[in-house]
Amino acid sequence: MGKTDNLWLAANPSKRWAELFFLAYSPFWITWALCILVPFQLYELCDEWGYLLVGLAAALPCWFLPLVLPNKTDEGKPWYQAYWVKANVWIAIFGFIGNYFWTHYFFNLLGAAYTLPSHKLNGIPVVMYLMTHAYFCFYHAISNLIMRRVENHLSHAPLKTRKLARALAVFLLSYFTAYMETLTISHFPYYTFINRQKMYSIGSLFYAIYFFVSFPMFMRIDEDPAVKRWTLGEVALDALAAGMFVTLLLDAWRITVGG
Repeated sequence: MGKTDNLWLAANPSKRWAELFFLAYSPFWITWALCILVPFQLYELCDEWGYLLVGLAAALPCWFLPLVLPNKTDEGKPWYQAYWVKANVWIAIFGFIGNYFWTHYFFNLLGAAYTLPSHKLNGIPVVMYLMTHAYFCFYHAISNLIMRRVENHLSHAPLKTRKLARALAVFLLSYFTAYMETLTISHFPYYTFINRQKMYSIGSLFYAIYFFVSFPMFMRIDEDPAVKRWTLGEVALDALAAGMFVTLLLDAWRITVGG
């Protein structure tokens, strides 16, 4: 039960269940948010509370659906040992740091702005904190599968080859993720930027820095079956460390490259 011959899926049953849950749930919120709410401009009906409900509708199921769905892999275990709890905690911390601090780099360096009516925290709409959680749960579940597939495929290759392939996979996956989100959110008129083409190219690379760090760091959680499972405290510290690492890289960009 603790092993799998599938090159994509985690050997840890709890982690495998959680990744498949995030992948199964995400198409539901993506469908109503990006295929209904935005194309049909239903967001025009939203005020501050409406946007808050939109964010809650996307983020809360990541926390509460695992409590009610059948999950034999975590039966009989303390709740804090379940991987889906650890994943949510890591993503919540990392996503909060990203919105609270890093979004201001986009404001100052790339001329981005949110103009939607919303409750705000440090100048950032609260709905964005919530939507980020849903987005990042999806992104990191996919990145885990892809990086695991690359590593398993090259498990017998020389160490340098594996490191190069891992780095290339992280770079490509990070930039693709950042670019596609930038492209899709461009259809939402209340997220504006001065230079659209610059936002697609340079802004996407700047945003990809988040994932250069988060994808490989997040994957480490409970990945090796031979290593003791992470505690929630270790998960939280790791998310904070990832946040600090990204902050240093973003500020290095600000100092050296600028807007």
